[in-house]
Amino acid sequence: MYRILVCDDEEEIVSSLTACLTAEGYQAVTARTGWEVLNILSKQPIHLALLGTKLPGLDGLTTVTRLRQMYDLPVILLTSGTDSTENILGLTIGADDYITKPFQQAELLVRIRCHLRRSLHLASPSPETLTVGGITLDDDARAVTVNDEPVSLTPLEYDILKFLMQHPCKVFSPQEIYRQVWREPPAAENSVAVHIRHIREKIEVDPSNPRYVTVVWGKGYKIEAGV
Repeated sequence: MYRILVCDDEEEIVSSLTACLTAEGYQAVTARTGWEVLNILSKQPIHLALLGTKLPGLDGLTTVTRLRQMYDLPVILLTSGTDSTENILGLTIGADDYITKPFQQAELLVRIRCHLRRSLHLASPSPETLTVGGITLDDDARAVTVNDEPVSLTPLEYDILKFLMQHPCKVFSPQEIYRQVWREPPAAENSVAVHIRHIREKIEVDPSNPRYVTVVWGKGYKIEAGV
């Protein structure tokens, strides 16, 4: 049974989601604060986390930053929807997805299933080493190095980079990348662009003038093979 952690500052949302998840066959684990989220993660396996951004004490975005230093589970943010900057920042620091309040539980359940399916698929990857220029991706260890220096990527950043490295020089639209990596129809409009920008910040010498992950205006992104 999948264990899903639910933490939000609105008790009604936590209660409603707990009932919904239980009815769908999941085990819901609840927390009231960001600190409690980190404590729970240290004591029991959690397969996915639903986190509000306005948590008391340690806010949701800071909680994501801290848990990403230790854990590799899907995280969906429950955001207010009034500040798009918050949504983009959440994806940038390591959240896998977000859904804005008020939301339909049916939509959230679809997103949960998609992320759990992707997570399960990645739990037993086929060993593979990909190399493009100075970038080496060891899929068996899920590790990336650039010029022999280790690079720390979030799970989605890793999956995007791997997908592009599997198809060097081929251009993919943001919608195609979203479908291949998220394994669902495109939803969040800026998700791919945000993750691409963050990947560049980690693998490029000059992210504003990238050598590896480049854009073909009006078409999409590709990774250059001859660098």
